[in-house]
Amino acid sequence: MAIHSIPEYAHLTDADVAELGRKLDEIRSDIEASRGERDARYIRNAIRFQRGLEFAGRSLITFGSRKRGLWWLGASALGVSKIVENMELGHNVMHGQWDWMNDPEVHSSSWEWDNTDPSEHWKQTHNYIHHKYTNVLGMDDDVGYGLLRVTRDQRWHPFYLGNLVYNTLLAAAFEYGVAVQHLELGKAVRGKVDRDEFKAKSAVVLEKVGKQMVKDYVLSPAAAGVATRSTEGARAAFTAMIMANVIRNVWSNAIIFCGHFPDGAEKFTRQDVDSESQAQWYLRQMLGSANFHAGFPMEFMSGNLCYQIEHHLFPDLPSNRLREISVRVRALCDEYDLPYTTGPFLLQYAKAWRTIAKLSLPDKYLKASSDDAPETASERRFETGTSGIAATIDPRTGRRRGLRTAIANVRDRRRRGLRTLTPLVGGHRERSSQAA
Repeated sequence: MAIHSIPEYAHLTDADVAELGRKLDEIRSDIEASRGERDARYIRNAIRFQRGLEFAGRSLITFGSRKRGLWWLGASALGVSKIVENMELGHNVMHGQWDWMNDPEVHSSSWEWDNTDPSEHWKQTHNYIHHKYTNVLGMDDDVGYGLLRVTRDQRWHPFYLGNLVYNTLLAAAFEYGVAVQHLELGKAVRGKVDRDEFKAKSAVVLEKVGKQMVKDYVLSPAAAGVATRSTEGARAAFTAMIMANVIRNVWSNAIIFCGHFPDGAEKFTRQDVDSESQAQWYLRQMLGSANFHAGFPMEFMSGNLCYQIEHHLFPDLPSNRLREISVRVRALCDEYDLPYTTGPFLLQYAKAWRTIAKLSLPDKYLKASSDDAPETASERRFETGTSGIAATIDPRTGRRRGLRTAIANVRDRRRRGLRTLTPLVGGHRERSSQAA
């Protein structure tokens, strides 16, 4: 099931974890000391680009919505501008990545993004809960968003047969899914949330949703109707606004899912999370996140969340520095023989969808053990048992043999069809094939 002992799973001793943490602290200190004008110039240019693109998109929708080509161009431009505003600007500004500039325009305390989720709610559910308890079952609501089954640790019930349908709807309306996340609707239905607090939070969400809908679905169509002197122009602008928001929602869903649900993004139990050291927290972030390959355009359009591992290690460092940070983090993974989970964007997204499709079914229809499946792993995936796992040194090369080597050995055995011993909760071991 989910990882119980993170250092044990990582094949690291306490001293190893502490030293890894010290080296990651060095990376943070180096980046903080080198922040300056080039970083400020980057974020200001990003803001200018986004605002110019939004103006162009809204203008095309207002004055050209009756022409099919201009309709598509306007909807696409506005959709891209919303992506940039949400991913590279809103998400990163609200993390405090630019607070060091002391510029009210790009300060985490004052930014309100173009999204139905109130910024204050987002900073609580995302910046605090998700980043502190990343992939910890029962604490991080981003594990399935209270809707999807994404790990075998979630007990199956018939509701999950709709996994693929739910995620399709979630992707299309992602901003609304994010907006209601802070309300904890499941707990509210079960009477586990204070009623007055729930009403107060709901009022804030409804107010923000109302403002967004008036801006996109009332004012913009009305302006187009006046500009084109026709109800047809207003209707076309209305549908263009829907398309722009769907473009943003589907893209945001894809980027976020690529960072959290492909193979190798591990899940964890609640054990000792609240008492973990900074170094142990670092290690959990490295094991629980995933990257995807990207050049500069893709980096920018993803809000630099193609470097999700680095973002989870240093959520408040400027997004434009994550590429250089990734070089040093990858070198540490090589040094400690830790996996650095990455791959092509479409492949990572396909793996997330495969997991969602597969886990819509009861476990009895699934192959692999619950401790060594592509989407779920634990320290019990290794034959050596449940204790005493630590890195060793290859006597021929002098290189560390740790988690990455151990995973490769397990996969090699699985490919060759060998059978391994899998510990079970019941106190005995069951022989099982390790097929995916």
